[in-house]
This record gives sequence, structure tokens and C-alpha cells, in this order.
Amino acid sequence: MPELLLTPLPYAYTEQPLLTGLLRRQPEDFIVEEVLGFEPEGEGEHIFLWIEKTGLNTQQVADRIARLAKLPARQISYSGMKDRNAVTRQWFSVHLPGNKTLDWQQLNDQQVSVLKTVRHLRKLRRGVHKANRFTIRLTELEGDTAGLEQRLGAMGEQGVPNYFGEQRFGFDGANLVKAQQLFAGSFKARRHQRGIYLSAARAYLFNQLLASRVTAKNWNSLLDGELLMLAGSHSVFPQTSEQNLAQRLSTADIHLTGPLYGKPASLSCAGAVADLEQAILSKYSDLLAGLEQEGLKAERRALRSIPQGLSWSLSERQLEVSFSLDSGCFATAVVRELANYRRPREGGDPVLTA
Repeated sequence: MPELLLTPLPYAYTEQPLLTGLLRRQPEDFIVEEVLGFEPEGEGEHIFLWIEKTGLNTQQVADRIARLAKLPARQISYSGMKDRNAVTRQWFSVHLPGNKTLDWQQLNDQQVSVLKTVRHLRKLRRGVHKANRFTIRLTELEGDTAGLEQRLGAMGEQGVPNYFGEQRFGFDGANLVKAQQLFAGSFKARRHQRGIYLSAARAYLFNQLLASRVTAKNWNSLLDGELLMLAGSHSVFPQTSEQNLAQRLSTADIHLTGPLYGKPASLSCAGAVADLEQAILSKYSDLLAGLEQEGLKAERRALRSIPQGLSWSLSERQLEVSFSLDSGCFATAVVRELANYRRPREGGDPVLTA
């Protein structure tokens, strides 16, 4: 399975990017800002902390907050996990009822900076933020840039395949290996770790299905029996005889979807799409059986993500791109369509990531 995982996924706009570059040479080359989508109300039992972090993952910052507040870790909440090797700004919440106050500036050091604090009535729940804004710099750029502007324009209009990024699977696919061991009964995981491994298994299956549609060049065009998702929501509905569905798809009002595998939900795809998904997923019976045993309910994920506010600048051996993506989408799915990038391995040479 790890060998399959490391097989390069197909590209939507080119057979192989003509550029190569280094991603994340330093944290400042990968900047992420969480877009919450609502304003904290200014009162309530929960303190919202707007924090910039560098070189730390989200859980490490949450642990620091818990230690300062002398609270169990479960009372520290956040919406999304953000990259460690990056400069990221995101919200955390702390359950702190009454008039109790703390000097949150004690968290500040070279890696953490508290930018804002405000109270809110409810805690911050996972996945509630609307989007993330990225500024990404590729360095040591080499290759042909002739078609870059045209490709960026197409990506801004029609999006990119909404692959799960390599970070979902762990180093060298370790999270997927753990999922297989978990399903086989040869490994026991703590609750938090269990969620990571189950997510890796579902992501792998989704990527394989999406890859097959990218190869067939129908990842962005209607087949018979689609389940569709309304843009800006997770509302899913079955394909109908409505005549303007293709137009709505081309204008990004709706998206095609693929499976996040689990126990059957009330809605299911049909026709050609059902046949295609069955043909692809049936190759991975061990993952299917394991996910069913875990009791996860089937969900759907959009087959594409569309970078909003896409801008870019090209200088000598350096490309910088800025864009926003809906929460749950991976910036590397955008970057990989532009360049066959490599990332530094800690303590070693760069690793190629296709």
C-alpha cells in the first residue's frame, strides 16, 4: 500500500509540470491565515485567542495554552490543524467562565505570538472556519514558465482536483500503514490517533477515485448518476434532469463529489458514477471492511477546489502565489499543478513530491 500511495497522482492541466522548485525552504515560504467566517461576540464563557505560530503544529500550541491556563487539554479548542513548517495564524478557544483573566502575553516567544483576545458565547468547534488564505513561495525554480499564466487562469476559473495532500498520510505513508494494522487487529491506537488513521484510509480511497476521473478527463464534467454539492456548503443532492446543471458546474455554483467511505448514507450515486466508484473502491476491500467496522458514516467531498483571489508573481528562480481555499482543501493540490516541487527532509536532502 505505501508504494501505491507514493505513485504520483495524475495532473489536470498538464501531463507533467515543466517547472521544478523547492517548497518550504523556510517557514516564511508557506504562510496560512485562517478565515473564521464570523466575528466573536465579545462576551461569553470562552476566550478566543488569535495566534501566530512558527515551527509548531496546532496541538503543540494548544498544549502551551492548557499549561498556562492550568486546564485539561480537552478545554482548549481549535477549528483546523495547521502546518508546522509554516507561519500560520489561527484561532484557539479556552473555556474560562466568570471574570477570570490571564496574561495571555506570557505565551509569546520566538514561535508564538498572541495577536488578539476576545470572548465568545460558544467554544470553537472543529471545521467551523470558512476558508484559509495562503501565500506560498517556491524557490530554486527551474524550467519553462511559458504556459504558467494560462494555467493559472484556468485553475482560477475551473479549479484543481481536490486531492488530499501528502501530509494527511504521514511521512512515507505511515498513517495509512497504521490504518491497515488497526483494521487487521495488530495495532491499538488512542482515540486521537485513531481518528488520524481512519481519516488517512478514507483520504486514500478518495484520491484513488479522483485520480481515475482525472485520468479519464471527467473530473470536472457530468456523468450519469452524480451526487452534486452546492458551492459554499456541504449540501449534497442527486443529479436531476435540470437542463442548466452543466452551466452551473462551469460557473462553480455546484461541484461534483466523490466518496468519503463509510456506512451507506441516505443519498447515493447511481448509474455510471456508481459503477465507476464500485470498480475503483472494490480493489481495496481491506480498507472498506475496516472503515465499515469502525462505524463511520459515508460522506461526500467535492472533486475540485477553486482557488479564490488567485494572484502570482514570478522573479528570478522564485514563484509566489496567493489564494484562498475552502476549509478542508489542501494548498499543495494547487501548487502541484504548477511545479513538481520538492520539500526539505529534516536533517537531510530535499524530498521530491509529485
